[in-house]
Parts: sequence; C-alpha cells; structure tokens
Amino acid sequence: MDHRPARLAPGLYFVATPIGTARDITLRALDVLASADVLAAEDTRTLRKLMEIHAVPAGDRPIIAYHEHNGPKVRPRLLAMLAEGKSVAYASEAGTPLVSDPGFVLAREAIAAGADVTAAPGPSAVMAALTVAGLPTDRFFFAGFAPAAQGARRSYLESLVAVPGTLVFFESPKRVGKLLTDMAEVLGGTRQAAVCRELTKKFEETRRGTLQDLAAQYAGTPPRGEVVVLVDRAGAEAAASDDEIAAALRDHMAEGSLKDAVAAVSAAYGRPRKAVYQMALALAKGD
Repeated sequence: MDHRPARLAPGLYFVATPIGTARDITLRALDVLASADVLAAEDTRTLRKLMEIHAVPAGDRPIIAYHEHNGPKVRPRLLAMLAEGKSVAYASEAGTPLVSDPGFVLAREAIAAGADVTAAPGPSAVMAALTVAGLPTDRFFFAGFAPAAQGARRSYLESLVAVPGTLVFFESPKRVGKLLTDMAEVLGGTRQAAVCRELTKKFEETRRGTLQDLAAQYAGTPPRGEVVVLVDRAGAEAAASDDEIAAALRDHMAEGSLKDAVAAVSAAYGRPRKAVYQMALALAKGD
C-alpha cells in the first residue's frame, strides 16, 4: 500500500537539505520528498541516505542524478517530465538549492518553459554562518568561492572592497589560510571577520577576530571540514580622503621602506593594497 502524502501539484520543487545534522530538515521538505513523482539530486547517494534516515520510501519513483557535469544531458529529461504534468523535486547535496549548486540553469529553463517553480526552504550555510558570526546582517553579499589562483583571487577581492555589507565566502579548507592572507592585504587587516567551520555538525567551530589575526591563526594550519568565511564591511576609516592617505604614507615612508608603508597604510585604512601602492609610487617620484 502507498502511504505517501497527497500528490503534489505539477511543477519543480527545490528542496533544502541539512548541511550537517539530519534532523534540520523541515516537515514540508519531507512531505515534498515523499510526494513528488520524480526525485532529482545533486548526489543521489546523499538523498537516498537522508530519505532512509527519515523513513521516506522512494518506492518505484525514479531518482535522477543532476549535477554540473551531466546538466546539459539530464535537463531536457527533467523538463520533459514537467511538461507531462509531473512533480519533480530537486535536492542539492547539502543546503539550499541554487546556492553554489547546479540548480540555477534548471530553474531558469523550467520558468522559461512555463512550469511552476516552488521552494521548500530550510538549511543554508550562508544564513547559519551569518547567525553565529557576530557581524552585521542588515546587508550582506554572498561572494561564493574566490578564484583559486592568487592573482585572480586578489583582483576578485579588490572588486569587493567597497561593498556596503558583510561579505560571505565559501572556501576549501586547504585554501583558507591563503584567502585570509590576501583578504588582510586587499580588504584591510583591521576588518572584523569570522571563520565558521563544520556548521551544525559535532565539531562546529567559529573563530572571530580581525583579518590580520585570523590570517595568522590559519597560516600553515588548514582547518578540517566545510568552511564559511565572513568579513565585515569597511569601517569609517575607509572613507578617509586621498589627502589623509597620502599624509599617512609620507609619515610611514619617512620611517621605513615603501613596501612597509604600503602594507601599514593599506591595513590601517582598509584601502586596496594596489591603490595604496600606486599612490606611494607617485609620492616617491614627487608627483
């Protein structure tokens, strides 16, 4: 006998899944997973395990893998099922679909095809990190993963210097130390920040401090597990005029090297290191 809840209306349902603790899933998400005609997942093994934990039977329903590598091939199949009037539930590997997962193109094409698109909201690493970081949440910018190459990463960070809100990044634990070091130099070492690790899991940890302090803590000591890095917006010091920056550079250059002066002023005023360096060169040439 089929004990599934009442059949869902036709359409595409994006289901948020736990980022750690399995009990964080919502009752509505379980209803959707139990009722949908078709199940799609970024990782079918993870979805099957989650459904087993919560005693949600898959029955004879198809469970289709949909991820960044097979998207172009699988998307037409899912869209065809929607066109047939079926309900399709898509679950990311962990967290909220469309946040650093391949669901965006599926959502866009489903909308273009006239299908109803619905969210069954729930766990999100971004929101969990904002909750525990202790940084302002009135405005924030999700910056995703920064580029792996240092040059591209620094350029990316420079584009975010003036964003008037808390910055939220995902990062590989192997690159957290390098990211924090570049952040301290590009965004300013005195900015407040937080590194959240293993959110909602047994070994959850949040370290808070300035970018400079956190960079020192993680230098050569990569953390374990999933990581979210948050950085406060630039403080009032970032609004300092060019004349004030130039005066500070002259003072530091009188006492030490141009390189040390740039590092000190960039960190103190939250200005991009590249811009401060160009200003210091101009001052050294007497421009």
